[in-house]
Amino acid sequence: MVKSMTGYGKAEINVGVKKFTIEIRSLNSKQLDLSMKVPSLYRVLEYDLRTMVAKIMKRGKVDVYLSFESSTANSSNSTINKELFSTYIQQIKELSSQNSLNIDSPEANATIIATALRMPEVISTQSDGVNDDEKSAIIECATMALKHIEEFREQEGNVLMSDLLTRIDTINTLKEEVIPFESARIERVKSKIKESIESLKVNVDSNRLEQEMIYYTEKLDITEEKVRLTNHCKYFHEVAASEEAAGRKLGFICQEIGREINTLGSKANEANIQKIVVQMKDELEKVKEQVLNIL
Repeated sequence: MVKSMTGYGKAEINVGVKKFTIEIRSLNSKQLDLSMKVPSLYRVLEYDLRTMVAKIMKRGKVDVYLSFESSTANSSNSTINKELFSTYIQQIKELSSQNSLNIDSPEANATIIATALRMPEVISTQSDGVNDDEKSAIIECATMALKHIEEFREQEGNVLMSDLLTRIDTINTLKEEVIPFESARIERVKSKIKESIESLKVNVDSNRLEQEMIYYTEKLDITEEKVRLTNHCKYFHEVAASEEAAGRKLGFICQEIGREINTLGSKANEANIQKIVVQMKDELEKVKEQVLNIL
């Protein structure tokens, strides 16, 4: 299954009075570039989370965010950071004043207090470590978030691959459009050479001339390039259908396709074939851009 490197996954889980949330975002990158933001209390789990994410994501620029909210502060193991709480209250009031919001009612004050209590690090648990229930919940939450981002990347990958294969098939079709111009091109080249020799008004060995003509026209033959191009396009389909992390290999195949198209263009010596080559190059550039998003 081909996957995109671009994706988003989110999961939430409740344990006791806490709700844990994990968000994972990914973009394309040549290697795995993993960034994690974990509250200090749960930093002990960062290695486990990194290992889980790296095993699934493999490549890409990946950002992981772990956050938690506590539904109550009435716990013997919980304390309120009074200084931070006061700072949040002050900031909320300033923002309300700047935006001409009425905060004088008891209901508004209650909302402000509840909002401040939910802000990061306001309520902290006095504990020497993470208890087993919380650890299991965070790992389960990470597993669900990874599952969601994998589903997203598979769906995105299917859309990308459908477009890529269509463009590869277009390149293969354009290659066949070269055929009608090939034989006429060779005859035209031969005629131009003969006309040039005749204009010189010198005696020429006809047998030697024929040998040189054959040698020259063989250099213009593009049969080999067309055969290799067909094989590369076929191989692109095979890799896309059979390999999961196919992005790098598909990129290499695109390079080989590009070489054959360039060689075909350099041998063309015919305006109509050159136009077709330009179309093939345009399609290939679009394929190269999209392949960068494939895992």
